[in-house]
Amino acid sequence: MRRILACLLASATLALAAGCGPDGTAASGQPGFVSATGDLATPDPSDPAAPSTAPSPSAPAAPSPMPTKSPTAKPSPTAVSCPQGEHQKAVEQALATLGGYGAVTVDGKQSAADCAAIKKFQKRFDIRPYNGKAGPMTRGVSQRLLRSKASSCGAGSGLTACVDLTNQTVWIMNGGKIVYGPTVTRTGMAGYATPSGTFKIYDRQLKNWSEEWDVWLPYWQRVVGGSGFHQTTTYIHNTGIGSHGCINLLPADAVKFWNTLKSGTPVKMFGRRPGT
Repeated sequence: MRRILACLLASATLALAAGCGPDGTAASGQPGFVSATGDLATPDPSDPAAPSTAPSPSAPAAPSPMPTKSPTAKPSPTAVSCPQGEHQKAVEQALATLGGYGAVTVDGKQSAADCAAIKKFQKRFDIRPYNGKAGPMTRGVSQRLLRSKASSCGAGSGLTACVDLTNQTVWIMNGGKIVYGPTVTRTGMAGYATPSGTFKIYDRQLKNWSEEWDVWLPYWQRVVGGSGFHQTTTYIHNTGIGSHGCINLLPADAVKFWNTLKSGTPVKMFGRRPGT
């Protein structure tokens, strides 16, 4: 019996020397040996030699798509952005007759097309504000232009400047036809009424200094006495005041008159400004 026990002890010693550690790890450091119970052995995570059992990092998740920004809604081309004025139909009718300001529907109802046409008309004649509303001033200017007739001037076939004192409008004729205008003017106020009659242009200056009134008069073209065409120095639609006999013009009109008329060009002034 003693011999048998000694042999068994010697065999165990040899097995340990052959490379199996006491912690159940193969000498090669590889896991997976079968335990005495027949199960696969699990490596001890505290052993620095043990392979990591942490799951391998997975591929980064695809970034979430950025939220799509909804496009800003554009206003409908038929949307009306102008207030309706008390003289809507009258202004529509006038613009349809005068032409050149865009399509309008003569129905007394504001539309996007009417709005654009009225604004264009207001900007052309500096009727402030340019809001597309058919108010009293817009109606008044449109009616003055409609009442201005080439036949009223009595011009011949040559180049002639016409001043309608009654309607406070001016235009240029050549060959018996209107070649520019009619457009608005403001002539002499009460006590300084611009005279009627037939005259000729003289004393043209790009900028004339009025010693009498202490003011520069751009695009000056003298007609009679101290009266002449020039660019207005105040708001032309302020009818509570007026010139001291001159024929005030909007800036663009003053330039056109300066570039078209010449010294000696006839000027026909007729009618009388209301209130003078």
